[in-house]
Amino acid sequence: MREQVEAVLAKVRPTLRADGGDIELIDVKDGVVQVALTGACGGCPMAQMTLKHGVEKALKEAIPGVKNVVPVDK
Repeated sequence: MREQVEAVLAKVRPTLRADGGDIELIDVKDGVVQVALTGACGGCPMAQMTLKHGVEKALKEAIPGVKNVVPVDK
């Protein structure tokens, strides 16, 4: 599943980079994807919305086993 998650994140990444941010995959376990938002995304007040309505939505649509996406601090 990790490889599938990386592939989806690669598609989302250009949008985040356009705003000065990025996303790093930390771990995938039991359908829970742990990511770290970096750059401008790390401290953005809209980060939670980006994570849930952008990243999580894209992952769930592409990979049926994804249950949740959670941010972690690096």
